[in-house]
Amino acid sequence: MHVCDYLLACDMEMDPTPGYAFTNWTSGYGDLHATPDLSTLRVAAWLERTAVVLCDSKHTQSGEPIAVSPRRILQRQIERARERGFVPMMGSELEFFLFRVPYATAREREYRELEPTSRYVEDYHVLSGAFAEPVIGAIRRHVDASGIPVEFSKGEWGPGQHEINLRFAEALEMADRHVLYKLAAKEIAAAAGWSLTFMAKPYAELAGNSLHIHSSLWSERGASSFAEHAKPLPGTPIEGSDAFRFYLGGLLAHARELAWFFAPNVNSYRRYRAGTFAPTRVAWSYDNRTAGFRVVGRGASLRVECRIPGADANPYLAYAALLAAGLDGIERQIEPPPAVQGDAYAGDALPEIARTLPDAIAALEGSEFARAAFGDEVVEHLLHFARSEQRYFESTVTDFERARYFERI
Repeated sequence: MHVCDYLLACDMEMDPTPGYAFTNWTSGYGDLHATPDLSTLRVAAWLERTAVVLCDSKHTQSGEPIAVSPRRILQRQIERARERGFVPMMGSELEFFLFRVPYATAREREYRELEPTSRYVEDYHVLSGAFAEPVIGAIRRHVDASGIPVEFSKGEWGPGQHEINLRFAEALEMADRHVLYKLAAKEIAAAAGWSLTFMAKPYAELAGNSLHIHSSLWSERGASSFAEHAKPLPGTPIEGSDAFRFYLGGLLAHARELAWFFAPNVNSYRRYRAGTFAPTRVAWSYDNRTAGFRVVGRGASLRVECRIPGADANPYLAYAALLAAGLDGIERQIEPPPAVQGDAYAGDALPEIARTLPDAIAALEGSEFARAAFGDEVVEHLLHFARSEQRYFESTVTDFERARYFERI
């Protein structure tokens, strides 16, 4: 089908954003060609008599893929990996808060004083998890029946916070599962008269919603490239291949300049607070939840868990950033720094994760690596989105400002 190409150049309010090179008022906002990827076709079990298929964005005249499309950005990094003999595997862990009010009521209340499914932290609770089962169970069953295999669900580290984990898969398939799961979860909650949010930090006093991304590289014959020819990593219990070691080195080397891919919104950066299980430092360790990169598993299950993204991140872009960084590490044989021992929050000598959206914009603007990996067209397109979001935020007056300055200034 043909759709207006402003869909790749607008904000969340669907307002055409001036200044994009890809399309604009001068070019007249023409069409792009949405081509179904029939490998994504599946029954949407949570809807009556409905199937869903994802599309790739292509230029109407040439039929070539549109470089700035998020799905294409990931596809290009997967192609780079396959050219080197690697099959990237990914897994998303997504957290959300669930409320016993519909979305319309939440809007009317300006998202304040919403009743969560539990009044206390329910991390790993059996009892309180059952209280939310009318919706959580429905999400599990419906997405599982829609070709999105579910492993389990659990209460998380916040009142009314939950996590439903999906079965890992090849990178593009996993990103597709990720976006369809988020859509299904919201629609299932709404149908029950409830609401949920994947916002990175909905409330300052509560935990944020994380997206933990597990990644590994495999061979075409189905063997873990991280486990083949493994040897001990000094100072750790890990045995991994050179590909694993250099992949990890690339992730650490480029994490800060790719921060925007993991934290694309102003609110994303509220999540980075010490002692909240959200990382504040670019560091790695084995099975240590205070580090930005947590290595877990052994043998064929050896993988890197990136704990930097929030649940608001675009999976196509976040996965692409991890692959680009890891492949660069392998190509240039980047050695990772020593593993962190103990509390990474207390590691003052460790580099900080970007703390604000302007910090992330500045890091991406100056990244020669990002321009080489993604191309100037893609980087400038993404930067324009980021700058536009920051300008929009700077033009607003917040509740904090009114509460602090209205009477006493």
